[in-house]
Amino acid sequence: MSSRSNDYGRDATIGIGTPQANPTVEAELRIVLPPACGLVVNRLTSASSDPMQRLRDYIERLEISLDDFDTLRPDAYGFACTGSSYLIDADEEARIIERIEKRLGYPIVTAVAAIRWHLAKLGVKRIALASPYPPGLSEAASAYWSGAGFDLVEVGRIDTGSGDTRSIYTLGSKDARQAVEAMAQLDVDAVLLSGTGMPSLKLIDDAAGCSPTLVSSNLCLANRLCDLVGLPVPAPSDWQKRLADALDTSREVPAR
Repeated sequence: MSSRSNDYGRDATIGIGTPQANPTVEAELRIVLPPACGLVVNRLTSASSDPMQRLRDYIERLEISLDDFDTLRPDAYGFACTGSSYLIDADEEARIIERIEKRLGYPIVTAVAAIRWHLAKLGVKRIALASPYPPGLSEAASAYWSGAGFDLVEVGRIDTGSGDTRSIYTLGSKDARQAVEAMAQLDVDAVLLSGTGMPSLKLIDDAAGCSPTLVSSNLCLANRLCDLVGLPVPAPSDWQKRLADALDTSREVPAR
C-alpha cells in the first residue's frame, strides 16, 4: 500500500495507460477501484493511420509514454489495451515490460496478463470470447487465447461497423448483450468480453451469480492492480452502488 501522505490515494496510487481515444477505461476503473485509490492516467498515442500499427505502437512506445509521468511513481501501473498484446510477440512484450519495471521501479501489468491471472484464480479452462474487433484483430485474439492453453469454444464477434479499431468506442454494453447472452448458453467456464473500450460492468452486474462467469478486460485489470498493491480484490458489492450512480438517467443534467 502507498506510504504517501497526499490527501488523495491514501490506499494506493494506480497508474493507467489507455488508448488515446478510449473513453471507457477511466470510467470503469474509477467505479471498480476502491475510492481511496488515486488514479493517474496517461494516453497511449500513435500517429499511424493503420489500426494494427497503432496498437503495436502503444506497447512498443510504452516507455516513452510513461516518461510523461515525470517524477510521479505510481504503486502499480496497468496497460489498458488488450489488442496490443494480441499483435506483438509475447517474448518481446515481456522484455519491454521487464526493462521498464527495472528502470522505473514499479510493477506493470497488461490487461491481457491481468485476464490470465484472473482466469487462473477462477480455475477457468473453457472460454468463449466476445470480440468487438475487426476480423484481423479478432483472429489474432483467438490465436492468443488458444495458444495460452485455453479451450476456446467459440468466438462471438460484436460488429462495430468498421475496420477501424477505434469504432469500439462508439458502442455501449447493450451492443454486446445479444452475443454475450448467446455464449452464456455454451458449455464453458467463463465468457470473456475482450477489449478495454467496450463498456462491460452493466453486463457483469446483470450476470452476477449466474453461470458461466462473465469477465472483462477492465474488471480483470482493476482486480489485478488491487492485488499488486496489497488491497483486497473488489467484490461486486463493493462497486455496484457506484455503477448504479454512474448509470442513473433520472438525474437532471445541467443545461450547457
